[in-house]
Order: sequence, then C-alpha cells, then structure tokens
Amino acid sequence: MGIYTVNNIRKLTYDTYEMVLSGDTSWIRAPGQFVNIKIDGLFLRRPLSVCDIADDKMTLIFKVVGQGTEILSCMKPLQQLDILCNLGNGYDTEVFTLKPLLIGGGCGVPPLYYLAKTLIKKGKIPNVILGFNKKNDVFYEKEFADIGCKVYVCCVDGSYGYKGFATDAISMIDYDYIFTCGPEPMLKAVYENSSKPGQFSFEERMGCGFGACMGCTCKTKYGYKRICKDGPVLFKEEIIW
Repeated sequence: MGIYTVNNIRKLTYDTYEMVLSGDTSWIRAPGQFVNIKIDGLFLRRPLSVCDIADDKMTLIFKVVGQGTEILSCMKPLQQLDILCNLGNGYDTEVFTLKPLLIGGGCGVPPLYYLAKTLIKKGKIPNVILGFNKKNDVFYEKEFADIGCKVYVCCVDGSYGYKGFATDAISMIDYDYIFTCGPEPMLKAVYENSSKPGQFSFEERMGCGFGACMGCTCKTKYGYKRICKDGPVLFKEEIIW
C-alpha cells in the first residue's frame, strides 16, 4: 500500500483519461501488473492496469464507466490517492519469441504499452493490434508507434484504420507468440483464431484484489486460479472456455 500524488491528468478520448502519479514504482516486477485504488466514499477499490513507469512516475489509463472512475477523472494535480500495489503476476517476458504480437481491445490496451517497451529493451520489436469500436475511441496509436512498434488499428464500424475486430488483422502479420488483453469475447476470439502460443490477460470484477475473497476465481486446466492473485495473465495452454 502506498500514497501516490497526482502529477497530471489528460483526456485521451471523450471518456478515456490518462493519469500520471508520483510515488514508489520499485514494486513493479512485470508489465501487466495492476493497482487497486481507494476512492473516498466508495466501499470497493478500483483495479487499474499499469500502463507505464518511468523513475518515480506511474501512468494509469481508465475509462469512465461509473461513479468511481468519474471521481478519478475529476482529480487535480497534487491530490493524493491511497493505492494497493504489487498486485497480479504480469506477463512473462522471458518466454522465447522472435516476433511477438500484442493485441489489445479497448481498456485492454494500456498494459500492453509497458509490455511493448519491455520487449523492445530485450531486442524484440512487436507488432501491435489495437481494437476499438469507432474512431473516437482510439488512443495510444502514436505512443506505440513512437517507441518503434508497427501499429494496426481496427475499428468495428470502419471509421478508422482497418474495418473489423482486432482478430481480423491477425492474418496480416507474421508472428510466433501472442500477448493480449481485453474483454473476454475478444480473448476467446484470439484463442480460436491463432495456433501460436501466448499469454492472455483477463479483465475480471474483483473484491479485494489480492486473493482473499476468492470472488474472481476461475477454472483452468491446472486447477482453480484467482484472477487477481494467480493472474490476471494466464498462459494459453491452461485456459478453459
């Protein structure tokens, strides 16, 4: 647990915000880990994936979908947040891959940014597919491109980039391993449309965020796992749909 100070906040789209916080980032062991934020007046914390870290700065991206995220969107610089840290297992970037493919859908995009930076440091330049419903939902296309990724943007309504779902772009890319994060229907479609190995980060409703309440338990081929504690990243070979 730690106290973090809001450094700045900016609007990325009509309902999506980027928040940069100052505080201890030494706990982050792997891309794909998340934090759980206490919001005054609300009982449950709000889990958010870590988008990026740089020295003592941590970047979070969230979509306003309810009272909690609405409060977060209205925060000002120098305000402070009580945050549970060191949550989740994150992606294993030590796996063998020469041509990684990253696929993110909507709010599943943020953790892939720090993952991309981590892979690039290891000399592995990823292709990145970003899936959204429409042009006004698109964010972080430039940020991925600026660090050296080849970016493919897909919009369901065809208003920008490639028309269709994120999975529709898979066949255009030469890859040997998949890292993905997004809503469960998208993850299932990625699973069914690719024969390559990979890691899937699941979005799940959570009570405690650290494995005590068992509220986010799911069945895998290797037994039951808690998405918040044993996940949110699962290997493809252990997933049961």
